[in-house]
Amino acid sequence: MKTHRIMRYINRTFRVGKLYRNARLAEIGLEGSDQPFLLALCREPGISQDQLAKEIYIDKSVVARKLAALEKNGYVRRESDPDDKRVLRVYPTEKATALQPAIGVTLADWNELITRGFSEEEKETLETLMIRVMENAMAWADGENR
Repeated sequence: MKTHRIMRYINRTFRVGKLYRNARLAEIGLEGSDQPFLLALCREPGISQDQLAKEIYIDKSVVARKLAALEKNGYVRRESDPDDKRVLRVYPTEKATALQPAIGVTLADWNELITRGFSEEEKETLETLMIRVMENAMAWADGENR
């Protein structure tokens, strides 16, 4: 197997997954790209806008624009940090929290779809290998091995 093709497989799977999330999450009024923001905020309410960008590996300006749209649609609220007015804290609203189970089902359904026909052992192996791939990528993004 030629290793340079791995990125093509990952990219194509990601793009098709984005189409899937867009279609499924539209049913509940979300875009597929809303999902990582809302799940991260439900996991860590009050995270700073800058820390959210670091956590989900998305450019700060993109995060600011997406949060503005989510705030306009009633999914998040942003507040200045009382100790440092330059820091914006982001919180999910009840509207966002209520959608968390539907988002989880969508992601679980996608995982089931892309591993259709895999044995449980193959699924575990794939997950283990993908975790290693992700950790290597994150290490680079975090400044290691540059």
